[in-house]
Amino acid sequence: MKKPELLAPAGNLTKLKIALQYGADAVYASVGSFSLRARSGKEFDLESFEKGVNLTHKSNKKFYATLNAFPFNGQLEPMKKHIKKMSEFGVDAFIVATPAVMKMAKEIAPNTDLHISTQANIMNYLDAQIYHEMGASRIVAAREMSLKDAVLIKEKLPNLEIEAFCHGSMCFAYSGRCLISAVQSGRFSNRGACANDCRFKYELYAKSDENNTLFRLEQNENGTHIFNSKDLNLVSHIDEIIKSQAIDSLKIEGRTKSEYYVACATNAYRNAIDDSIENKFNAQIYQNELKTLKNRGFTDGYLVARPFERTNTQNLLTSISNGSSQVHAFSEDGLHFRVKFKIIPNENYEIFAPKSAKIQTIKNEIGEIFNQNGKYFMKFNKIISSTNKEFSEIHSGNINEIKSPCAVPEFSFLRREIEFC
Repeated sequence: MKKPELLAPAGNLTKLKIALQYGADAVYASVGSFSLRARSGKEFDLESFEKGVNLTHKSNKKFYATLNAFPFNGQLEPMKKHIKKMSEFGVDAFIVATPAVMKMAKEIAPNTDLHISTQANIMNYLDAQIYHEMGASRIVAAREMSLKDAVLIKEKLPNLEIEAFCHGSMCFAYSGRCLISAVQSGRFSNRGACANDCRFKYELYAKSDENNTLFRLEQNENGTHIFNSKDLNLVSHIDEIIKSQAIDSLKIEGRTKSEYYVACATNAYRNAIDDSIENKFNAQIYQNELKTLKNRGFTDGYLVARPFERTNTQNLLTSISNGSSQVHAFSEDGLHFRVKFKIIPNENYEIFAPKSAKIQTIKNEIGEIFNQNGKYFMKFNKIISSTNKEFSEIHSGNINEIKSPCAVPEFSFLRREIEFC
């Protein structure tokens, strides 16, 4: 059974390291204004981007550079220079959305693979064939494409790789072809600057030109977030997807999301893929982990059901909800924690760490680490900063890092379940 690649988002250098530590086979990232996540592109400069490529290759993983924005005439020459620079860094592939960018990439970097972005809306084997003949080694399937269609494309074009989104934010518009942000904010979604206007709360009004009356329409229990899609979550279908042998890469959305999101989502899908290959797949385990993330509610999207058959893909009540856990602290070096919420003495915090990490139990003046029902927890007796200042408690606004009772795995998190009333 062929194991699909797990492709994780790398919004910055730290998130890239997290993705690799938590089990990604490949990462995707951008720098500058030539991708559909301009904000995350600003978190990389050329120096850190090159470092990220080198770190990824040192881990024997792959690095894909996103160039999937839609360029204006004035950006064509800068795009050429950008492609050349990315090629010099040694990226493994370009993710592109337009034939013009494909043509430039083939001329400037003929040895770099081309992946066709989901923005190209590929849903059938003839479109896929055209891009394959133009030089694409992979298509990123439109989110509206079904698994049955992916199977047919693979039968028709066995040498063309198919990448599919498995988790993350969904656009309410067809394959992200949205203009609301441009109309309301002057920020163009297909140029990397979407303001996520679809997540806002809206009220509906009616106006009569005859008497200039304006009144608010009363709304029922369906709520006011009328454009707001739930988040994609296909982890329960990973076993089915792998058995189809049609999907070569499973992609997690989220370059602008938190460090914990990258860690948790990558970890859950890593375990799901590995367990499926080893015939011990248990969807509830992975779902329990993903439910710790902030989300808009989950939907399994359209890969396993047609869009017109779905009535549960929208969250009409809220733009974002807390997950089942709150992240309280994060450690990049394993020795010190940066507080993300709050740390209080004598409280137990679960340690969330990479799958292969080794955690030792200990008890000393600063605190203790102990195992309870197969999970590791940390408790602080004293809260001591890296500069040896002691605190009675510490909150996220405080930039002081605090000492761990002992070394824990790099990129570990401390979390607690949220008690809902």
